[in-house]
Amino acid sequence: MIKRIGRLAKFLLVVILSVVIGALLLDFWVVTSTKDQIMSLSKVEEADCILVLGAGVWANNQPSPMLRDRLDRSIEIFEKGVSPYLVMSGDHGQSDYDEVNVMKGYAIDAGVDSNLIYMDHAGFSTYESLYRLKYIFKAEKVIIVTQKYHLYRALYIANALGLDAIGVAAREVSYSGQSIRDIRETLARNKDFFSTLLLPAPTYLGDAIPLGSGGDLTND
Repeated sequence: MIKRIGRLAKFLLVVILSVVIGALLLDFWVVTSTKDQIMSLSKVEEADCILVLGAGVWANNQPSPMLRDRLDRSIEIFEKGVSPYLVMSGDHGQSDYDEVNVMKGYAIDAGVDSNLIYMDHAGFSTYESLYRLKYIFKAEKVIIVTQKYHLYRALYIANALGLDAIGVAAREVSYSGQSIRDIRETLARNKDFFSTLLLPAPTYLGDAIPLGSGGDLTND
């Protein structure tokens, strides 16, 4: 009985180690295969749009520091004239939680024309944001803006969807809870590795709103 328990414990240990090693290898692959697509602000190229990936908003309808840094970087890129449109993609799945209108309002307050800002109200995940960018907004070439640790996964998904993508990171800041966020990101990279193999449809798709048709069409 003791020997049988010992063999089972060894087997479980081997399984656990195999899963951990496999997860770390997939994480390494996602990072290394996309790192050359992350550009400095001075090297950004022309693109159909600048995609800003959503993050938390506060109860007073202000962007969280992480989201604010993404928005500031995207506006900085927009002002260089390399792309005519901003796409704000985030979670607006409930009436009392709205990332995208906060994002658009922030850019308007910074002087960006409302009609040049598109909102993706159903960007519930990084995968869904990129999928909808291609099939709803008909983008082909994109500059993705988010924090650097998140860019690797976003670019990996974009590549799998056939988008021509580069990434520009928001300014380097040490946010509270980043160690937990890094662990979650490793798991998310593994999940989206398999998502890009299967390419499932997003939660919502809907009618196309091609870039150039007017960002105010996405207002609610």
